[in-house]
Amino acid sequence: MKKITILAFDSAPATTITAPMDVFQFAGRFFNVANGEPTAPLFNVEVVTPDGSPAHCANNILISPHRAMDEVADTDIILIAAVWDIETTLAKQKKAISWLQDHYSRGVNIAGLCTGAFILAATELLDGKDATTHWGVTDIFKQLYPKVSLKPERLITDAGDLFCSGAFTACIDLALYLVAKFVGHDIAMQSAKAIIHDIGRVSQAPYSCFNFQKNHNDEPVLKTQRLLEKNFHTNVDIEQLAQQNGMSRRNFERRFKNATGDTPLIYLQRARVEEAKKILEAENKSFDEISYQVGYEDSSFFRKIFIKHTGLRPTEYRTKFKRTWDFRT
Repeated sequence: MKKITILAFDSAPATTITAPMDVFQFAGRFFNVANGEPTAPLFNVEVVTPDGSPAHCANNILISPHRAMDEVADTDIILIAAVWDIETTLAKQKKAISWLQDHYSRGVNIAGLCTGAFILAATELLDGKDATTHWGVTDIFKQLYPKVSLKPERLITDAGDLFCSGAFTACIDLALYLVAKFVGHDIAMQSAKAIIHDIGRVSQAPYSCFNFQKNHNDEPVLKTQRLLEKNFHTNVDIEQLAQQNGMSRRNFERRFKNATGDTPLIYLQRARVEEAKKILEAENKSFDEISYQVGYEDSSFFRKIFIKHTGLRPTEYRTKFKRTWDFRT
């Protein structure tokens, strides 16, 4: 029986503790009971905190751990639950970081769930390896851990013995992935059916919203950002923008990318994709109409851009996110 240890900190969203715990506890149990078969538990799951005290989770929820992390003699996999207060947790949990490094050196697999990836990255074990985290904090992650190969579009990353998952409920996807990895695909599929969860999701790109990065003090770039966001539907001349800001195009594009993370052209594309997503969610317009509305005469070209940034074709995006909440018979 594999032993799973979930490391929980204060400010954790409780879902990233309880959801993966349920997935592992249900494996070999829930599906069996539903089908009148004997149970065959496959995982032993414990929750630990740095000092053994309850974790004060978000929304004032207390979760009592099974023990303190130093009382864990051996385990197979450590899952690091997400945290809301990333900065405070990183500053206070130096001991936990050393504890993770020690267990990794003894052959333990480690996974960072959502923003738990920040804690895992702080161990430096992810340096040079693929990782992911919540799409809303990717800029902060890149600033803190430039040596990590961040893949923000990924729902899950697997670096052999180090794993990460994206936004909150992706912890369920990672738990099912680990079930498949350690005890087989059939058991993972049974577990997914038992909790009614679609197995095999690979991207969080369709769910992410473009973060219009303005946490900088470059006034010409801020001015250009506001212009692009307001006039995305018009023809934009990058050369002219550069001249208006008294720069060569090359210098302007370099400065814009240093401040925002994107070139002006990519920034404009992202602004247009965000508007197209809103229209697809709320209206029944054709994609040709939407393309023209956001500034493209060639809908085929914009379709390629849309797929690049969302991972879905426009029709797939509309099907997935259109506002049609109605469960009446």
